[in-house]
Amino acid sequence: MLLQLVLVGVYIVMYKGVADASISPMEKHEKEALYSAIQGFVGNEWNGSFLYPDPCGWTTIQGVSCDFSNGLWHVTDLTIGDLYDNSLRCSQAAKFTEHLFKLKHLKRLFFSNCFLSDQHKSIPISNWDSLANSLESLEFRSNPGLIGTIPTSFGYLKNLQSLVLLENELKGEIPEALGNLTKLKRLVLAGNNFIGPIPTSLGRLTNLLILDTSRNFLSGALPVTIGDLSSLIKLDLSNNRLHGKLPREIGGLKSLTLLDLSHNNFSDGLPQTIQEMDSLQQLVLSDNPIGDYVTRIQWRNMKNLEMLDLSNMGLKGNIPNSMTEMKKLRFLSLSNNVLSGTIPSKFEKISTINALYLDGNDFTGKLEFSQRFYTKLRSRFRASGNVKLCLSLELTSTSHVPEGVKQCEQDNTVDSKDSDSNLKYDQNSQHIIVSLGHSGHVVSRFTFCYVARIILMSLPWVVFL
Repeated sequence: MLLQLVLVGVYIVMYKGVADASISPMEKHEKEALYSAIQGFVGNEWNGSFLYPDPCGWTTIQGVSCDFSNGLWHVTDLTIGDLYDNSLRCSQAAKFTEHLFKLKHLKRLFFSNCFLSDQHKSIPISNWDSLANSLESLEFRSNPGLIGTIPTSFGYLKNLQSLVLLENELKGEIPEALGNLTKLKRLVLAGNNFIGPIPTSLGRLTNLLILDTSRNFLSGALPVTIGDLSSLIKLDLSNNRLHGKLPREIGGLKSLTLLDLSHNNFSDGLPQTIQEMDSLQQLVLSDNPIGDYVTRIQWRNMKNLEMLDLSNMGLKGNIPNSMTEMKKLRFLSLSNNVLSGTIPSKFEKISTINALYLDGNDFTGKLEFSQRFYTKLRSRFRASGNVKLCLSLELTSTSHVPEGVKQCEQDNTVDSKDSDSNLKYDQNSQHIIVSLGHSGHVVSRFTFCYVARIILMSLPWVVFL
């Protein structure tokens, strides 16, 4: 009997432990803050305490993740937006509440397709310092109703590693305070309405791997401090209004694999230090009035380059041989410049090349590529708009030849060794020498006339006067 009581007691203790674990202990104020923060975004009809009494345990919420420490569950991830079928979706009246900033253990905060174009909400300008010790990732993606400026209080988020403000309707200047986020590895501000210069303070972000400010209205010169971002692997500043000369310090980005500065107003030539960026795989500088000679750069030094777009840049001079020595090159566009001279046939020896655009220049001479090369590239080879460039006749019968390139004219005076038919007139002998193939038959004018007369006399109806 005593043994049975002991076993029952052990069972009760074990059951209580399991029950306690399944309930997942969580501080009441943190749970209430979670419910209220979510309710502010998805609407008052959402009753979190009823639907999800154990948000970190057996009634988990889609978009909410927790960590267990010191005997308690804490909210670490909050994702709001139309990502999955059962995601937390924002209502028309979605808003930020102060309860969001009471989640003191929050590491990742993500909003996607939450604030629509007819809502016009702004990012709170204060209270971000309450998340300074925990927040590591903050993202706002595709929120057409998210307006206003970047809060300077973002500068308090000293542990932030990822800040993504992608495709919203944010405006104003990029605050210098972002330079305080020295742990940042990713800074994406693309697809907004930001204006003004790129802050020089961003040069302090030496851990940064990705910097993308493309598709805004940024202006001014590229700060020389950009060269201090020694860890950077991707730099995209395309589609802005940046201008001036590219700083030579840009060559200090030794780890960079992608550099896109296209669709700006950079001018005054290319810095020679660009050839020192030997890790580059993609270099896109198109649609800038650079106006330089391509021969100034030793392109062969950029041995890892796979994509090179130098179209619409006002480039001058001949194509240098070093440009044909980039062994990993897949894509090359030199379209719409003022380049001249002949087109090197050595491009064909780059086994990886898959696209070559040379249209809209002043190239001369004959295209010397093989039919196999044209067949390989097909429409990815363009050379139209070069009025002094021509295509050899023997290739024009194939189905894969570049469009918009005229046929080379035949030379009417060709060596007998290279021609199957030559016609020469000898004034001294008054003979016409007709060479047919390599037989070299010579027929005098007298013999020609005599033979013709014999043939005509053989016809019975011919009357001679």
